Amino acid sequence: MLKDLIEKQRSYTNHFFESFDFKEVEKLIQLLVHNSGLVFFTGVGKSGLIAKKIAFTMASTGTRALFLSPIDALHGDIGMVSSSDSFVIFSKSGESEELINLVPAIKNKGAKVIGIVCNDRSRLHDLCDFVLNLPFQAELCPFDLAPTMSTTYQLLLGDLITVAIMKHKKFTLDEYALNHPAGRIGKRITLRVHDLMLTGSRIPICEPEDVLEKVLFELTEKRCGCLLVVDSQAKIMGIFTDGDLRRALQKHQEKVLTMPIDQLMTSHVKTVCSSTMAWDALKLMEANPCQRLSVLPVVDEKERLVGLLHLHDIIQSGL
Repeated sequence: MLKDLIEKQRSYTNHFFESFDFKEVEKLIQLLVHNSGLVFFTGVGKSGLIAKKIAFTMASTGTRALFLSPIDALHGDIGMVSSSDSFVIFSKSGESEELINLVPAIKNKGAKVIGIVCNDRSRLHDLCDFVLNLPFQAELCPFDLAPTMSTTYQLLLGDLITVAIMKHKKFTLDEYALNHPAGRIGKRITLRVHDLMLTGSRIPICEPEDVLEKVLFELTEKRCGCLLVVDSQAKIMGIFTDGDLRRALQKHQEKVLTMPIDQLMTSHVKTVCSSTMAWDALKLMEANPCQRLSVLPVVDEKERLVGLLHLHDIIQSGL
């Protein structure tokens, strides 16, 4: 039974894309791109939920959009609509009385009425200034009643025009960040390495000629699991980790305590600059599944050490 439903769902979805009217959709996109006011979205029932989702997604991606319930609109909220606005109505049947009654009121405000329907013989289809008819076949529901494929089509179209408008407007990642200051999305596009890195005396450092016995306290006290080996100009020359210590003890035994760090350190060190997005730094640290990095030295434009990024601090940030 499940396999049959999946095949039917795939067939209906394929029909949507195969029957897609690109020219009409492009006209709709151009209408919204050049809309000088707000873009209102509305609908009844499940179509209303889709309209609300699309409105919120557009609002977060650079388009001034709002969802307005048809009932609330008819009872005063239409007062916020102006002649420079567009009003997008989602409806499967195109026959909902709330929407039919709303259209004349919107037109009286001078706004452009755009219909997204699945029935090209509906009253709403004939009332709108611009209408896009979705290539609907049937619902996935065995009774062809519960909104399933119709809302899927509405969502596919809504997401498509949202992203197309983003591209037309050249909406940037920085603008996106301004609209998402909280949560994981906000952190991934706003949090930078300099916000999380250790600095100053918190960085465990030593010089290449220092013997291990001399710097063991630094390695233990700073609790970073490593020592960063720098020269007199603060340029990083290598890294010595807890793992290096275990391997050195196994190889050299007690002699290791009198050996200089430059004979024990790893010379090839991955680094990052402080302005790098913390999310990108995390991906760099996890790039090699066989050798994930727990720390990442931070350097300036002259390759001088300015900080240390620890995996634990990234995780703690909720990234």
